[in-house]
Amino acid sequence: MSLDGKIVLITGAARRIGRAMSLAVAQAGATVVIHHAHSPSEAEQVQRVILNSGRQAYVIQADFTQPDQAARLIEQAFGYGPLYALVNNAAIFEALNWQTTDVSAWHRHLNINLIVPFILSQAFARFLPPEAEGRIVNILDWRALRPGPDHLPYTISKAALAALTRSLAIAFAPRITVNGLAFGAILPPSSGGDLPEVKRAVPARRWATLDEVNQALLFLLDGPSYITGEIIHLDGGRHLI
Repeated sequence: MSLDGKIVLITGAARRIGRAMSLAVAQAGATVVIHHAHSPSEAEQVQRVILNSGRQAYVIQADFTQPDQAARLIEQAFGYGPLYALVNNAAIFEALNWQTTDVSAWHRHLNINLIVPFILSQAFARFLPPEAEGRIVNILDWRALRPGPDHLPYTISKAALAALTRSLAIAFAPRITVNGLAFGAILPPSSGGDLPEVKRAVPARRWATLDEVNQALLFLLDGPSYITGEIIHLDGGRHLI
């Protein structure tokens, strides 16, 4: 797949899955706009890797706990040229249940996981030139379509983002496709450990590879434009049980 000559903005792109997606998109030929909130050194390291590969990359900082910074992020990104795609990857994931969830937790998760992706998508659609086509990919979670009692505000915010994905797919058609990638067990926690109980809950009985993540993303960025409003589960079948 080729993204030559196209500019892709990825939020939360400095670390972990966001970093891997940034490098994959650059390898496919795109110029990457790397967003980060509080990871300047990591973002600059990703930028260096991309530049050393012969591709172009830019770094933009925005704190998504302040949603008003989101629209400015899109304006900055379009300053490098017309964006082709927006990948809404940035999110927070807190282990809260009904007893430990308070109003501030709701605000944190809804702001970063739902409101900011909407603001970014809205601004992307407004800035996109009338003759251009674009793509939006929202990073979801298998929990979004199978909500349980754990990670309550996170799960509900992602469920709402799944609904937003389908709504905007209709609203932005035919010029912009809007799809979702619902992840399962992708990377073990940064704190370490393989967590075998996680794998036991996955029919595939393993973690996903970052290469599988990248293949799925590239498919939605460069595959058929007739696919929109779709949510692809990359979770080894976890959402089925």
